[in-house]
Amino acid sequence: MPNTLAAAAAPSVDRLADAINVSIVIPVYNEVENLPDLVERVHAALAPTGRRFELICTDDGSRDGSDRLLAQLAADRPWLRPVFLARNYGQSSALQAGFDIASGHYIVTLDADLQNDPLDIPALLDRLDRDADVDMISGWRQQRQDNAVSRKLPSLLANRLISRATGVHLHDYGCALKAYRREIIERIRLYGELHRFIPSLAREAGARIAEVPVRHHARTRGVSKYGIDRTFRVILDLVLIVFFLRYHQRPLHAFGGLGLWLATPGAGILGYLAIVKAMGESIGGRPLLLAGVVLLLVGLQLVVAGLIGEMLVRIYHEGRGRPQFHTRGAPRASAR
Repeated sequence: MPNTLAAAAAPSVDRLADAINVSIVIPVYNEVENLPDLVERVHAALAPTGRRFELICTDDGSRDGSDRLLAQLAADRPWLRPVFLARNYGQSSALQAGFDIASGHYIVTLDADLQNDPLDIPALLDRLDRDADVDMISGWRQQRQDNAVSRKLPSLLANRLISRATGVHLHDYGCALKAYRREIIERIRLYGELHRFIPSLAREAGARIAEVPVRHHARTRGVSKYGIDRTFRVILDLVLIVFFLRYHQRPLHAFGGLGLWLATPGAGILGYLAIVKAMGESIGGRPLLLAGVVLLLVGLQLVVAGLIGEMLVRIYHEGRGRPQFHTRGAPRASAR
């Protein structure tokens, strides 16, 4: 896998890395019908701005010839840099593969299905240029052109749930059209299906986030890769992201807190039974004895798990030299 990425990056990174202003990263999976228009629309949107740009299309194990078409399109377009994954790893891995070789000062993501409009990209970049207090801009599909039952309603519920659970309040977590300053992308890593929670991960990395309305078009070619079952996966991933955001640097507070809640009543029950035993009554056949022992043991095990987690966190940060925090430049003085 590293050899594949290195091969994709080799031709132009050294020559263009210091000149690229924006890297556009697009995951591609079975979008052969949309690729020619996608490539041309991105070029038409960026070329008039005068910005040096690169378009990184990560083929995520497509089976419809998207990989071959990307190679063909890249032959006479030096700004198009395809990456070919060995199999279908999922959208998060496809995005991360693109992030790993992106060399632009700004990084923009969007989907390959042409529902996002590349013509919105220059406005997002201009906002980042003029507003130093914004590190990430997330698109908001106000006029979403999707089926109300299968796409809009589940998305609405998911957006509200994620906003409430993570504390990062956005109208549209699912919009793929987003723009970032490079340093934010360098601070986060995607795996599993965490691409849905990039705003939450970016906020954890210190990003200041703005949300702006963008255009949205109905899909006219190809088949949607999303279904109603995605809502259930979002809920499971949300449990992971909430735990990560709140406790990844203090696991003892999560496991130890729950352990104390269980061990305390367990110890109380056993204390009560000890007094009863001292008074001469038999406690061997009481279900309360089993409940007290189980609560105490499980509680102690969770506390120990929290302590082990604390040691692993320290090994992770100190052994690998990873920072526990990020800094930013001094704020601009307010005009009087």
